[in-house]
Amino acid sequence: MRKSLLILFIGSLLILSGCSAKEDGENVKSGIRDQGSEVAEQKAEETNLANTDLTKKKLKQGNAAKKDRSNETKAPDFKLATIGGEEFYLSDYAGKVVMLNFWGTWCPPCRKEIPDLVNLQTKYNKDGLEIVGITLNSGSAAEIQKFADQKQINYTILTDFGNNETQAVTNLYGQAVGEPISSIPTTLLIDRDGYIVKGYLGARSEEVFYNDIKEYL
Repeated sequence: MRKSLLILFIGSLLILSGCSAKEDGENVKSGIRDQGSEVAEQKAEETNLANTDLTKKKLKQGNAAKKDRSNETKAPDFKLATIGGEEFYLSDYAGKVVMLNFWGTWCPPCRKEIPDLVNLQTKYNKDGLEIVGITLNSGSAAEIQKFADQKQINYTILTDFGNNETQAVTNLYGQAVGEPISSIPTTLLIDRDGYIVKGYLGARSEEVFYNDIKEYL
């Protein structure tokens, strides 16, 4: 996978000089009033400048905090079928943390990690986690549904519309990450902004997955 400030603070220093008056009563009082007005205006100006500088500072800090993601990989959108026969687009889960799991019902390591994926979906779906399983070479939607019911799978399971689209999506993601997805299970972690941030070849435990996804939830 392709991976990949100067905060400027301007301070204002206003030096106020006193004004002496050796005049009679009314002139002195007038001078005090004028001087008081001048000081108030200067203080107001100083406050405005300080507020402006703080605003600029916050804006620059905010811009500095934005991560440069030009070298990262966006997860390609795709269309597949759910095992219930509905259309599914990855873009439907925009703003979610997605674990995209390439798997098959015939694959022992895939079957082994299913309970961990079920637990993750149960615990963290409310926090924005969505697990999506792309099922490869596993028969009809009805057969996959039967398997999912037996394993009490509670996350989205996808299959073909009828023309081997799951393999096309697998190839698409292999191109995206720069490495063919030739073994399963393979899992890709996609953050809320739609970037692929982590990949796993082989089965992993609930603990391993959670330690990686918690910072994105």
